[in-house]
Amino acid sequence: KEKKKAREGYSLPGSSWEERLANAVTPLWRLPYQEQLQVKYESQRKILQTLASRLEELGIDAQKPGGLCCPLQPVVPSPVINGYRNKSTFSVNRGPDGNLKTVGLYVGTGRARNIVCVKANHMENIPPKHKQVAQCYEEFIRRSPLDPCILFHEGGHWRELVVRTTSCGHTMAIVTFHPQELGQEALATQKALLKEFFVCGPGTVCALTSLYFQESTMTRCSHEQSPFQLLHGEPHIFEEVLGLKFRISPDAFFQVNTGGAEVLYQAAGELSQAGGDTVLLDICCGTGEQWLCTIGLSLAHQMSKIIGIEVVEKAIEDARWNAAFNGISNCEFHSGKAEAVLPQLLSSWEDARPLVAVVNPSRAGLHYRVVQAIRNCKSIRRLLYISCKPEGEAMRNLLELCCPPDPGKKLVGEPFAPTLAIPFDMFPHTVHCELVLLLTR
Repeated sequence: KEKKKAREGYSLPGSSWEERLANAVTPLWRLPYQEQLQVKYESQRKILQTLASRLEELGIDAQKPGGLCCPLQPVVPSPVINGYRNKSTFSVNRGPDGNLKTVGLYVGTGRARNIVCVKANHMENIPPKHKQVAQCYEEFIRRSPLDPCILFHEGGHWRELVVRTTSCGHTMAIVTFHPQELGQEALATQKALLKEFFVCGPGTVCALTSLYFQESTMTRCSHEQSPFQLLHGEPHIFEEVLGLKFRISPDAFFQVNTGGAEVLYQAAGELSQAGGDTVLLDICCGTGEQWLCTIGLSLAHQMSKIIGIEVVEKAIEDARWNAAFNGISNCEFHSGKAEAVLPQLLSSWEDARPLVAVVNPSRAGLHYRVVQAIRNCKSIRRLLYISCKPEGEAMRNLLELCCPPDPGKKLVGEPFAPTLAIPFDMFPHTVHCELVLLLTR
């Protein structure tokens, strides 16, 4: 109920639009940081209590002190509390003053038909550079004679803006544009005007490393469906994590909090208890966005071998480049859906080396065939399940991984047991965090 209120911009009567947006996107923004961590700890404690109760219902004695299914460590704080996001997505819609060419974030919902687009200049989780690019994009579209695209069927062109930045000082901007009935010549004119604004005009203050343009007739569009067109600058920006350099494409998935990711990956290495002979399975169960196999690559120096699985071919290309650039030669990458590749890979697994698996699925959780393959592979004794929403579909996955053998569901392998839980605050001021759950057998 509280999350629903936050999503719909619920606030006290008389709240400003800025307060309503802050309450919707960063509902903990008023609390001192230590209190935010305590709120998150309590929510993770309840989730582990629920998991323990659900396992008890399945006949597994999972109750530990406090009614938890395993020990829960304190929430690991984020190294950066304000302006930590390395990626922001800004929408274009009607602002509080009625201007349809407002660039910002939404208060309200489409279902309730009460969406208002509020500028994000006051948001504590967004860095100044992102706000600057958004402000310049708003200036550009307000100068443009073309309308914004609010509802596809009503026409209009200018759509969302994605800004990505790195600790190396790079900035990438990606503008989405609905072509409607425009011909190639008219499209070329708009691209030239956009480039001129950011390269020679008022937008030069943004000092963009890369400017991309994507024509899209869908809500979300992959590079394969509609290529990202480089209008200016470098095709990639670069980020450094734990001494490694990663190249980032427009649609690459990267943890939104770089400093927090470094802390999480270091902990993942320690929890894997990797010896020099350990093989790490980095199972990238993405949603079509490129996943860079960053966990696997960042731990490669501790492992005998890294095996990465990724559905997006372009992400495999990036992962191979990243491995080669960083002098990592003990990696192999498999392209395809995890539910297709993993069962095939593990059914013929005869390697005697210890096998550790790391999964970091989207909110939809792991595909059932991925769960089956992991559960039924005897070589996997340690599994790191990383989730930003463990109370959702992840709960179903965890029950399937830890339940008694069930031949009817093809879960015949020895069950895993929750051993340790560590929450990481990757999203200060919000109610979310990443829970790393170590499962062993």
